Amino acid sequence: MTYLTKLKGAPAPVPPRPPLRELGFIAGGALLASLLIGYLAHTTGQPLIMGSFGASIFVLFVVPESPFAQPRNVIVAHCLTTFIGLGFYHWISPDWWSMAIALTVAITLIQFFRVPHPPAGSNPVIVFLSAPGWEFLLMPALIGAVILVAVAAVYNNLSSHRSYPKYW
Repeated sequence: MTYLTKLKGAPAPVPPRPPLRELGFIAGGALLASLLIGYLAHTTGQPLIMGSFGASIFVLFVVPESPFAQPRNVIVAHCLTTFIGLGFYHWISPDWWSMAIALTVAITLIQFFRVPHPPAGSNPVIVFLSAPGWEFLLMPALIGAVILVAVAAVYNNLSSHRSYPKYW
């Protein structure tokens, strides 16, 4: 198979659309998680939200059985990638090339430590774009990730067809 042939894709069918009931359940969880984290950020005046949490909410409610959605992956990956971003930003350089290396190191380490969570891969970029202090590691990274996992654990288990988490 040539390289260009690979780019055409396999003749696999598009996955089927989930039933409306499942879509409603997913929407309810996404709304609840985003409302809660937004409300807490608004009422406390604390930065509990970062862009990658939107993608985390997707993973937690659309594919909660995935290894990417498991609590240790969500929490550890958000903290580790944020720490790496902050470290490179504050200790190495706030320049573009440092961001690229931080992103590479972060992705490699979440794989090495067996805690892959794709949304957390964007955290070094978020750090470089927002230039936060070290408190960003606690809030929003740690506290926000814990809140999202807690909401996912409570909400996903309301369904008789779901069991979350699969492992800690």
